[in-house]
Amino acid sequence: MARRKIVLFGEPILREKAKRVRNFDKELKILVQDMLETMRQADGIGLAAPQIGIPLRVTVIEVPEEDPIVLVNPEVVEQQGQRQCSEGCLSYPGYRGVTNRSELVRVKALDVNGEKLRIKADGLLAQALEHEIDHLNGILYTDVLIDKNKIYRTDMLPEDGQPES
Repeated sequence: MARRKIVLFGEPILREKAKRVRNFDKELKILVQDMLETMRQADGIGLAAPQIGIPLRVTVIEVPEEDPIVLVNPEVVEQQGQRQCSEGCLSYPGYRGVTNRSELVRVKALDVNGEKLRIKADGLLAQALEHEIDHLNGILYTDVLIDKNKIYRTDMLPEDGQPES
């Protein structure tokens, strides 16, 4: 396993639609392990392959107290409700903003071996699924901010950890 460099906001690959994975081989498994290591070392809960410069439809997610999820060629097939979320991104470190995300999502994908997966999620996992699948479609969380003028630096938060209104 190797930690990969995270591509930062402004790099063109983050705006490209990623390509479908066709080969479920050793290279894919190495990519997934590298993505997990990179995500964990950066203290993230999700990482999409384009964020490390690989234009493939692969993402990894690991929310607290859950096993990691590997999704290949994922698609959101259903969204229900809406809630406001504080959101950040490993490709835009040190900043957060408020987005609208679904209360419930259903996703279909393949695992690293090409086996079909179906996931129904709410809360933080639903938010992470939408965020990472957006990455695969060239969409960044800054595109879905409720108020683009209210993005805030995380190192400038008041002691209570909440942005000022």
